[in-house]
Amino acid sequence: MFSIHQLRTFLEVARAGSVQEAADSLVVSQPAVSSALAGLQRELGVALLERRGRGIGITAAGREVEREGRRVVALLAEIERRARSATPHGGRLRLATVTTVAEHLLAKLLAGVRSADAQIEIELEVANRERVWDWLAHWEVDLALAGRPPQDRDFRTLATRPNELVVVGAPDIAQNLSALGETTWLVREPGSGTRVATEELFAMLDIAPPRLTIGSNSAIRECLRVSLGISLLSRDAVARDLDDGALIVVPTDATPIERPWHLVAGSDREVSATASTFVDYAIATSSFVPPRLTQRLGLGGRQTAKEGSLFGR
Repeated sequence: MFSIHQLRTFLEVARAGSVQEAADSLVVSQPAVSSALAGLQRELGVALLERRGRGIGITAAGREVEREGRRVVALLAEIERRARSATPHGGRLRLATVTTVAEHLLAKLLAGVRSADAQIEIELEVANRERVWDWLAHWEVDLALAGRPPQDRDFRTLATRPNELVVVGAPDIAQNLSALGETTWLVREPGSGTRVATEELFAMLDIAPPRLTIGSNSAIRECLRVSLGISLLSRDAVARDLDDGALIVVPTDATPIERPWHLVAGSDREVSATASTFVDYAIATSSFVPPRLTQRLGLGGRQTAKEGSLFGR
């Protein structure tokens, strides 16, 4: 029978794309990784990896083992988490979120939860929306906090929080724009929810402007402050910049865009007591509302436009 160690090693190789990178990540030698892989393939009786040019690729059997193996590892973590959560206090929460939330919304929420129960152990993963939803789908996290969940995944929304996307820029740029399509736009990397919203905005405005791709909101904000261009960002991400006048909102016919934050769990698993505590605290203190109230208030993510905008199609 193969070991969990062998399975974890294979999953890391599949994630990293090479034996050496997997060894570096696991802090072991390359021969140790190769030995674990050989043992796993011998026990299963199939090849999981194959040579492809100068690198390695995953076979069809390997893809099956990768998909189910991630669930096995997640289930083991779930057993440990539920055992800890059975105590009156404490427990572990595995939370995944996108960069915007992590940088601008999550600190106070985490501090509040920990203040209410200092024994709660929180593991936070931060990535773009694609990875966040992938982690949740494979049981690798308990909750995800991001934009709209994909409709083709078996997820359920536990609460939402308003989130408004606006076009912003430094005053000297924003006040002297002649055409949105001729101005440099600072955009997030592919896979980011903000990037998707920006591309949708370009389509609505029928523009194809010059772009500069930057991988974090913080870096974009710094570039905006020195008049490098304009950008579509969450109002939460630029609240301080708007307050101090370093940035201003650029009105358009298609903005602001409402894209609520969604606190989401998998539909195929029970929400733990620790995760429920986090959700309840978010609803009680951080402007999150449960799904039924979200529908009544009309916070389903519709797009709005303000009158008197400077730019249209």
